[in-house]
Amino acid sequence: MDKDTDQALLVRYRSGDRDAFTELVVRYQRPIYNAAFWIVRKAEDANDITQDVFLKVAEQLDDYDPHYKFFSWIYRIAVNESLNLLRRNRREDALDEESDLPASERENPERKAGEAQLNRRIQEALMRMSAKDRTILTLRHFSECSYEEIGQILELDEKTVKSRLFEARRRLRDLLTDFRPE
Repeated sequence: MDKDTDQALLVRYRSGDRDAFTELVVRYQRPIYNAAFWIVRKAEDANDITQDVFLKVAEQLDDYDPHYKFFSWIYRIAVNESLNLLRRNRREDALDEESDLPASERENPERKAGEAQLNRRIQEALMRMSAKDRTILTLRHFSECSYEEIGQILELDEKTVKSRLFEARRRLRDLLTDFRPE
């Protein structure tokens, strides 16, 4: 990956360098997809959202404030698009038992059966949680965002982020209390 900072890539893109935008897409495609997936719970929808996010980035680049991290701005777009899709489809409270969870790329049924079972159980529990809880847990634990970054993405102060994260973790723990590996 090119070592250019996001800001340098944005300057290059604004100057007409399309390769700079391609580098941004490559850099953020997977994290944006993962954030969208954990909110909408459907691989196809997450793919669509990922494409929409990059279209919006290209269209709304003039709205980006370089005083903030590009990472936070693009994640905020992804979260908004994901939540908007849930609202449009009214799927917030519905649980699809046949959710198309992505298979672990490193899964080895013989050696990692316990780990795979735990991962599946955590994924199932996350899918039963509200989009608000899934979003904050995903940003912190899967996307490894700091409290400050989560605050910027969700437009919350840091204390609210910590409080919501604490409560979401508690609800996740409650959903997992009955888990016993086989």
